[in-house]
Amino acid sequence: MNGDFGFKELKVWQRSIEFADVILDLAENLNSSLKHYRLIEQIEASAVSISSNIAEGKGRESKKEYIRFLYIARGSLYETVSLLTLFGKRNWISREVMNKLEKAGIEIASMLKGLINAIAKTL
Repeated sequence: MNGDFGFKELKVWQRSIEFADVILDLAENLNSSLKHYRLIEQIEASAVSISSNIAEGKGRESKKEYIRFLYIARGSLYETVSLLTLFGKRNWISREVMNKLEKAGIEIASMLKGLINAIAKTL
């Protein structure tokens, strides 16, 4: 690894960072008359957790551990999309924003599945 962080080369990690950045922007500008701080904190944490778990898994000793962290990342992605769906139902975000973020989530989920399958083949 010659001193570099290998996870930074992964397209799925890069997309997850972009996704989290958009979610953080969204949370800062949420269209809610009340400030639902717990929900905002939860969506921020789940969105950031996606890329964090990809990175942490890459740094683990075994491929099995790496796969486990990729599944955790996928769980965080699903949690984020679930919260986005609730935000959409409450009209805190527009349908357009929801559709765009859900499309990005589907892309990340597909990339995670591909990475998990590729690593599993080498076990």
